[in-house]
Amino acid sequence: AGGGRLETRLSRRRLAVLAVFSCYSLVNAFQWIQYSILSNVFAVFYGVSFTQIDWLSMVYMVAYVPLILPATWLLDARGLRLTALLGAGLNGLGAWLKCASLAPDRYPLTLAAQAVCAVAQVFILGLPSRIASVWFGPTEVSTACAVAVLGNQLGTAIGFLLPPVLVPNTPNDLNLMAHNISIMFYGTAIVSTLLFFLTGVVFEEKPKYPPSHSQAVLQNMPPEDYSYKQSIINLFKNIPFVLLLISYGIMTGAFYSVSTLLNQMIVTHYEGEEVNAGRIGLTLVVAGMVGSIICGLWLDYTKTYKQTTLIVYILSFIGLLVFTFTLDLGYLIVVFVTGGVLGFFMTGYLPLGFEFAVEITYPESEGTSSGLLNASAQIFGIVFTLVQGKLTTDYSPRAGNLFLCAWIFVGIILTALIKSDLRRHNVNSGIMNLDVKAVPVDSPVEPESTTSKIQSAL
Repeated sequence: AGGGRLETRLSRRRLAVLAVFSCYSLVNAFQWIQYSILSNVFAVFYGVSFTQIDWLSMVYMVAYVPLILPATWLLDARGLRLTALLGAGLNGLGAWLKCASLAPDRYPLTLAAQAVCAVAQVFILGLPSRIASVWFGPTEVSTACAVAVLGNQLGTAIGFLLPPVLVPNTPNDLNLMAHNISIMFYGTAIVSTLLFFLTGVVFEEKPKYPPSHSQAVLQNMPPEDYSYKQSIINLFKNIPFVLLLISYGIMTGAFYSVSTLLNQMIVTHYEGEEVNAGRIGLTLVVAGMVGSIICGLWLDYTKTYKQTTLIVYILSFIGLLVFTFTLDLGYLIVVFVTGGVLGFFMTGYLPLGFEFAVEITYPESEGTSSGLLNASAQIFGIVFTLVQGKLTTDYSPRAGNLFLCAWIFVGIILTALIKSDLRRHNVNSGIMNLDVKAVPVDSPVEPESTTSKIQSAL
């Protein structure tokens, strides 16, 4: 409006944006884990080794690393809507390609289809913090980020639960096995296609009015003030962020490794318990979803980012130790309990890392910081899965889990060294005294005015 003043206001559309994103993120995560939780079934169906089945999970991690910088650039240069459509569209394409791979000699095709889904993931994992910041107010941003991450976690949970039920192990009847797999593949393809169309209908670039003062400041910043290359350089000069980058990679990479190898760990000690292996995975992730929501609400209430992150990291370490030394006791109920405790803290950490990063790197792009965090997680996930898988096969699941415990202990030390500087919170709480509402919507902004105020205060 001509001569109008900037104001902050919450859009009702924000809930629909969050819901649709969470749903197609869910389907992408489901497709990631659907092979691994049935490692022994798919190894028989395609006539390949367990390592080749593990690659159907690791391809998600491998694809992410080289593609995250171009994907992050796309998010910053072309915006939220296009990035969301690419993620949802590729997710559907990969799902339909899997439907064409329903024959024992088509392992290369199913790997290619999974690679397409892996590329879709690159356009999904970096969006939670961007959606939360662009669409949600300062008192709900951490909760919104947790809910967005929750969709991905719920997909993993359903990926643990449904495949063992839909595809029981029938090694003596490959035709029945193919039929059961087809039900899973075609159902996934139909749902992912529907979500692609919903994404096109619901997603907009940003709400009409900014939801917070920090977003109003960023939206008023001239485009020439922002440099993607400079943003990357700034992040790597930010020592607290570099420490978080490594510690987040360790924790999330460990979660990826445990998720990928869970079927093998459980079946080693509890033969024929594929369905219960899936249920244990479900318990792990559902407990983590509860942890994510609680952590998100806690951060919105207290803003104690470093303290909460460190405590959750320590409790994850303790949880993995307990899980490791109770796995072979012969009581599945114990594994359910320890898996739930482990998941509550390990998976509950994921949104903490995203939000902590945004706080200590403001006003840098949320997509850039989230992308780098996820790239670190994928790199650690590849290494951890390969090494833990080798240790599990050659020695025992305990050896593989102790390897992860050692690394998580390193992550605790790195997290303790992070110096917390809550930049975005300071803007929203008015500490920086930026009178955002006093900036006319249509008035020209001096190229250095907004940025210099932010930088001088930081």
